[in-house]
This record gives sequence, C-alpha cells and structure tokens, in this order.
Amino acid sequence: MRLRDDGRQAHVTDQQHHFEEAVRASARTGHERTLDDLQRLVRIPSVSWPAFDPAHVAASAEEIAELLRETGVFDVVDVRRAPVEGGTDLGQPAVVARRAARNGRPTVLLYAHHDVQPPGKDEDWLSPPFEPTLRDGRLYGRGAADDKAGVMAHIGAIRALAAAAESEKRDLDLGIALFIEGEEEWASQSFGNFLRENRDMLAADAIIVADSSNWDEETPALTVALRGAVAFNVRIQTLDRASHSGMFGGAVPDAMLAAVRLLDTLWDADGAVAVDGLGAADLDVPDYDEARLRSETGLLDGVSPVGRGAILSRLWAQPSISITGLDAPDVANASNTLIPSVRVRISARIAPGQDPNAAYAALVQHLQDRAPFGAHLTFEDPGLGQAFQVDTSGWAVSEVRRAMADAWERDPVDIGVGGSIPFIAELVDEFPEAQILVTGVEDPDGRAHSPNESLHLESFRKSLLTEALFLARLDQRIA
Repeated sequence: MRLRDDGRQAHVTDQQHHFEEAVRASARTGHERTLDDLQRLVRIPSVSWPAFDPAHVAASAEEIAELLRETGVFDVVDVRRAPVEGGTDLGQPAVVARRAARNGRPTVLLYAHHDVQPPGKDEDWLSPPFEPTLRDGRLYGRGAADDKAGVMAHIGAIRALAAAAESEKRDLDLGIALFIEGEEEWASQSFGNFLRENRDMLAADAIIVADSSNWDEETPALTVALRGAVAFNVRIQTLDRASHSGMFGGAVPDAMLAAVRLLDTLWDADGAVAVDGLGAADLDVPDYDEARLRSETGLLDGVSPVGRGAILSRLWAQPSISITGLDAPDVANASNTLIPSVRVRISARIAPGQDPNAAYAALVQHLQDRAPFGAHLTFEDPGLGQAFQVDTSGWAVSEVRRAMADAWERDPVDIGVGGSIPFIAELVDEFPEAQILVTGVEDPDGRAHSPNESLHLESFRKSLLTEALFLARLDQRIA
C-alpha cells in the first residue's frame, strides 16, 4: 500500500511540475502584452481626488473590467460603487470579479487599486507623467508602479494560469476573486461599505494586497508590519484681525510665531517624536545603513538623519510626525502685517500595535498643553488608520514565500513599511478567517507619489511570476 501511495504522490508531483513549467512559459510569452496593457492604463489619468475629473477613474475601471472579461476565467465581472462612510455620496468606481472554487479548493482574493496620485508639476518630470516612457530598464509614469503595476500583476498572473491550464488540458478548480479599488489614494472612503455590500463576491481564504514594495531590485519581500496613520488640521489663532507689523510687532504675538514655537515641541533635539503616549513596537529589522538611506531618499550632503536607534526601526517601528501643509500668505503676497491665524496639516505615523484613537488624543493633548502665549487651537478633519502586523504562521505565508524564492531565485525578506494601508484593518474585520499577504511590485527607487515615479521591469516580471506560481499551487490545495 505504501508503494502505491508513493507512486501516486510521485505522479501528482510530476504533473504539478509540468503545470508550473507551463505557467512559467505562459508568463514569459505573455509579458509583452502585459506591459502594453500596463502602458495603456498609465495613459488614463485616473486621479481620484475631488479636484480632478472623475470620468478618468470611470474610464480606467471600464478598461480593467474588459481586460478581466477577456481572460475568460470569471463567472462575474462588474464595475460597482458604494456610498462613502457616513454619507450618501457614492465613492469612485471599483472593479470586482469572481470565479467559484470547485472540488474543495480555496479561494484567493486579489486586491490592487487603479486610482493614482495627482502628478504635480509637469516640469518636475523628465517625461510627461501620463505618457509611459521606457528608460534604462524602467517604465516611467504616474501609476506605473503605484498601483497599476499591481493591477496588471494580477491580470498577467491569471492569464498565465489560464493559458497553462489550456495547454496542459486541465481544469482550474481554484476560486479567484478580484477587488480593484478606485479611491485608495483618496482615503478609501467607501471601502467599508463596499466590502459589506459585496461580501459574497469578495469572501476568500487568502487575500493578496499588491500595494507594497520589495526589498530591492533583486530581492523579493513580504510586508509583515505597517505603521498606522493619524492626520489632522490644527488652526492656530492669536488675533481677530491682521495688524500692522511695524506698529505692533514686538508686543503682539502673531499666529506664525505661535505656530513655529508650538510645532517645534513635537520633536526633541535629535528629531525623534517627543509626544507622550506615542510608543514604539518591538520588531526585528534587517541591516540597513545610512548610505542606503541617503541613496534612496536624496538626503543632501551635510544633512543628518533624525531619530534614534536602528534606521529601519525608526522607519517601521517608531512613530513619526510630518508637517505636510501650511495655509498662510505666500511670499509673493506677503505684506507687513501680523498674521492672525494659520492652519497646519499634521501627518503622524504610529507604530504597529498603537491604537490610532489613543494616538490622536495624545497629539491633541500635547498641542493644547503647549500652546504658546495662550494661542487658540482648533482641530479639524481627523483621519485615522489602523496599523497592521501579519500572522506569519499560516499556510498562505509559507506558499507565497516559496513562490517568491522560486520566481526570484532568492529567498524573500520580511519587511515593515513606514507607510500605512489603513483599509487592511477593515479586511480583517470583514474576513477574520482569511490570511492576508501584503506584497508589491515597487522597489526603493520607484518614487511612488513623487515626480518620475517608475517601475523596475525585471522586478515586475518576477513579481508577476511569483503570483502565477502561487495561484498554480493553490489550485492543487484542498482548503
């Protein structure tokens, strides 16, 4: 009996090996088409911010839906919208698709987003932001990496899986769902409602969120920790009207003086966060030196890093605070007046494990306690995002690590990310039994959200192959 079991296992293993080789071949032959489709998506300026034309986001969604229909894999492909949280307005269009699992196989949900950040000033780009340009092994354009490459990694992997199944004359039993969001860059305001309204379409045993980064151009990574986010406006007011700076300066504190003094209290002399109640996480971090930090960020000669401890601990496991906006007269319109009020945008990142509500309360308390000269403070528009840590003990983590090692021919690195993906907490709430895998196609030089955003093409090819191999192996797994 044992011999027959061993023989059957060898036969199954041999069949799976042939199938995976067919998947590799299909991914390779389909790569040029995938890149063409990615460039077509990049040409659509699908900025989801309210000041931009929503017709472009709608056009992007329809284009992706058609690409999914062409695969012939799905039972349902649709473009849908849901109300924003706390309102009746509809969010931006998202694409959903699903094929039912058969014969006890698991279902995997593939997430990415098709909306993009505003491009900024055209003169800051070496080539037009919505004209995809190939240069030195990279594809440049807004959304080329974040996150239309994630969209096309999913589609390319599905195409490779379907083509391999056809060439091997076998049926696919794996369940696959897709959720291609249309407003991730505008705070995913309808995300929770969308999950609830489309729960049956999106329910899965494992979820791949393809919106992160790899360790470098040659090394894959699985993101296992993400910082949370707390952002808000604070209005700082000292006067009920503007006054002549020559007549009253030196006796009357203006709002800019109060703002400068107040904001400086957020950090200590080393530039580390100095707000009681904002804590750090205990994470193991790989080696990463100051030279790499300088290379990846453009830190100028003579400008020192800030904070304390290992650099990656500062980026992944400790809080940070940035001032990302300031409403005050600009230099071109400056007059000799004492400014009565200014408004500041504060963006904080909080350590994995920190509750964002508690972090927001700590920041407000800190500022109120230190308002100089009795300045009046008003807090506006808080936006809170949960941090996230991955449970790495599940089978899906093992399978995706194995797929990464096979596709990249190098073992993956577990990484944290200083940025935030707050909606992952909503995925956990809605699908508590699902294993969540945070992957990505970006690399440290991709410059997502910045001018000259780009995608490293060889990394993209390997990321797509990783997902195709992962899907092929799940097609043989009993849920």
